[in-house]
Amino acid sequence: MNDAKKITVDVSTLLLKEAQAVTGEGISETVRRGLQLLAASRAYAKAKTLRGKVKFAKSAGELREDRE
Repeated sequence: MNDAKKITVDVSTLLLKEAQAVTGEGISETVRRGLQLLAASRAYAKAKTLRGKVKFAKSAGELREDRE
């Protein structure tokens, strides 16, 4: 983490417990992971809009063959 900002936030106790059960981490790490996922969702949405619009030089099959 390059730059940090200390924040205070009110969240649902149930929501926090559910999120912590998923992450297996403490409060701070759980909140960090949630914020990272939220920030990444914009990139996923943008990539999804490109579906079918990008032409590749190789097919999926040819790319798989390159792995071997």
